[in-house]
Amino acid sequence: MYGFSRKAAVCAAALLVTFLAPVTGARADELEPRIDLRVLVVDDGGAATEAVAAELEGAGTPYTEVDLNDAGRPQIDAGFLSDTVDGRPRAKFQAVVLPNDNPFGAGSGEMAALAAYEQTYGIRQVDAYTYAQPAVGLNWAQDPGYMGSLDGTTAQVTAAGLAGPFGYLDGAVPFEDNSAEVSESYGFLAVPLAQQAEGAEFTTFVEAPIPGTAVSGSLIGEYAHDGRRELVVTFVYNEAQQQYRLLARGIVEWMTQGVHLGADRNYFAVHVDDVFGADDRWDTELNCTPGDVDCPEGEGTADPIRMTVADAQYAKQWSQEHGLTLDFLFNGAGSETYKDENSGVDALTDQLVADKDAFRWVNHTYDHPFLGCVQNVTVVPWVCSTDSAGNVQWVPEAEITAQIADNVNWAAAKGLTLDNTELVTGEHSGMRVLPQQPDDNPNLAPALAATGVTSLGSDNSRDPQQRQVGPALTVPRFPMNIFYNAGKAAEMVDEYNWIYTSAADGGSGICDGSTTTTCLDAPLDTATGYASYIVPTESRIALGHALSNNPRPHYIHQSNLAEERIAYPALEKVLSDYAGLFADNTPLVNQGLKDTSAELQRRAAWDAAVDSGQVTAYRIGNTVTIDAPSEVQAPATMPAGTAGFGSPYAGLRSGWVDSGSLEPAAVAASAETAAVAVAAAG
Repeated sequence: MYGFSRKAAVCAAALLVTFLAPVTGARADELEPRIDLRVLVVDDGGAATEAVAAELEGAGTPYTEVDLNDAGRPQIDAGFLSDTVDGRPRAKFQAVVLPNDNPFGAGSGEMAALAAYEQTYGIRQVDAYTYAQPAVGLNWAQDPGYMGSLDGTTAQVTAAGLAGPFGYLDGAVPFEDNSAEVSESYGFLAVPLAQQAEGAEFTTFVEAPIPGTAVSGSLIGEYAHDGRRELVVTFVYNEAQQQYRLLARGIVEWMTQGVHLGADRNYFAVHVDDVFGADDRWDTELNCTPGDVDCPEGEGTADPIRMTVADAQYAKQWSQEHGLTLDFLFNGAGSETYKDENSGVDALTDQLVADKDAFRWVNHTYDHPFLGCVQNVTVVPWVCSTDSAGNVQWVPEAEITAQIADNVNWAAAKGLTLDNTELVTGEHSGMRVLPQQPDDNPNLAPALAATGVTSLGSDNSRDPQQRQVGPALTVPRFPMNIFYNAGKAAEMVDEYNWIYTSAADGGSGICDGSTTTTCLDAPLDTATGYASYIVPTESRIALGHALSNNPRPHYIHQSNLAEERIAYPALEKVLSDYAGLFADNTPLVNQGLKDTSAELQRRAAWDAAVDSGQVTAYRIGNTVTIDAPSEVQAPATMPAGTAGFGSPYAGLRSGWVDSGSLEPAAVAASAETAAVAVAAAG
C-alpha cells in the first residue's frame, strides 16, 4: 500500500512561527531550502514501524506511508523525495522512518537516494528495529553482548539521552513482563565500536546491563556518519507496550528535531459517579446485586454502600496530597432521600459542601434514573418495554429535562460550582446500549438542547468515538474494573471471579471459550487477590491510557471511596508509577469534561482537514509556516525558546494554534491567507 495518512495542501489561513533554536541541514545553497513538515514512513508490516506510525497518527503529525509489501508502490528516488517550489529547493519529508538500517538490500538505488537526500537536507533517519552490527556503529552483540528476551529488564536513559531527546523521563525505562509464559520483548545489547569510521560517532541514549557483565549495551542511540544521523533502535516493540510508550515521544522529537505538527500530552482524570447517593452491593451468595437489574425482581435484600463524613474528609486529604483533583458526579436526590430517612440530617452532604472547592462537580442527574427506553426488569437481562403495537416506549423529554434541571437547581442551593454545559447521565442512559437499546432515546437530544448541555459523558467500552447527540458532543470515559457495587476488597474479588473465571471454577462461564485477556486461569484468593492482581492490572491499564496521548477520563463510583476505600490503591499506583518514570517538566494533565470534549473535537477537525488535503506546513530556516482552514486549529510542537506559542511541556512548547487569536504581524501571502509572525524569545 502507498497512502497519505495525513495529506497536505495549501489552504486558507497561515501561521508563521519563528523559533529560537534553528533546525539546519547540511545544505549551503544561496536560497534556504524548504522542509515540509511531513514524515516518510517506509513500512514492512512489522510491529516497530507500525508503532511509530501510530504515535504520529495519534499526535496529529502528518506522514506518508510506503508499504514495501505492495508491488505497486512508488520507487523512492530523488524525485520522490525532493523538488523545487518557486525556484526554492524543497525536501518533501522532514524525517524518515525505516524498518531497519537498510530494508532495500545491498547496493540498492533507493537506499542511495535516501542517503543522498538526508545528507543534502539534514534529514534524520529512524531505524525502527535493527540488530547490533558495525554498519550502525555497534559491535556485534557478543564479547560483550546479548541477544534475547528483555522481559523485566530495567533500562536507563543515559546522560546524553536526558540532555537530548529523552529529557522528559526520570531515567528508568522498565520493560514489561506481564506473563511468565509469554516472551513479550526481544532485543540486542551491544557496545559502540571502539574504532569508528573516520568522522563517525555513536552516542547511546538508552542502555541496559548486559547479563553476566559489568557493562551496559545500547538499546537506542544516535549514529552520526557520512553527513547523516540515524537513530538506532535494537529492540522490537509494539505500540501498546509501556517501554515504547515511554520512549515514543523522544523518538519523534529526535527525528523532527523538536519541530513538527502534532502535540502529545499525558492525561489522567478520575470521575467519581453517584456522589451523595448510594450504590447497591454485590451479593456473594446470589452472584448478583439485589436492588439492581441483574438480580431477579424481589430476590435478595439490598445493602447499599454510601460514603461517610470520614470518607469525604479523606477524599479531600488524598486529593490534596496526591495533586489530583477528583471530579465528583453527583445526584442531589441521594442527599434528600437520606435526610428523609434520617430525621432531616445528612452529615456527608454537609461535609462535602463545606469542602466543595476541593473537587470539580459534574451533573449526574437528580435521581439517577435510567433515561433510555422504559425498562422491563421482570426478566434478566432486562428488555425495553413496548406498547400494544410493538413500539418501544421511551422515557419522555419532560422527565429527562427535569432530571437535569433539578440537579442544577439543587447544586445552586448548596453553592456548588457547576458548569451547566456538562452532563453525565446515570449509567450513560438515554444513549444507545446493546443489545437491548440499539438507538438513542429520541427524547434525549431535545432535552439536552432545552438545558444547554454541550458535553455529554459516554461509556468508552460501548461508545468509544466522540459523536453528536443533539447539541452535545460525547466524551467517552474509560470504566475502571473497580465495580460500582463493591465497597470491600473481598466482595470485589468475589464478583471479579464470578465474571472472569470458568463455570468449572464456580464462575459465570462468560469466559468459557473466550479470548478476553482479563479472563482468569483460576479464581483469585478473596483475601489477597485484590492487592496482588486487580490493583496492578487496573493501574497498568489506566497508566497505559495516560501514556497514549488519550484525554478520555476514567470513572469509578462513590462506593469505591467508602468502607475499605478500595479505589485509592489503584489510583495511587498509577500516580506513583508515573512519578517514578517522568521528569517534573512532564506532569499529568488533569482536566475537566468540557476541556476534554473540546480537545477531542479539535483533534477530529484537524484530522479531517489533514486527511482531506487542506493542510500544509513547512520550515525555511528558523521560520515555520502552517496553512490550514481558518476555522481549524492546528496542533504543533516547537523548541522551548519559541515565544507566544503553546505552553511548556516535556521540555518543548506545544499546543493548539488559532490564527485568529494572534496579532497579525506580517504581510498576507494572498487575499485568502492571514499571516502571523511570532518572534523568538530573546
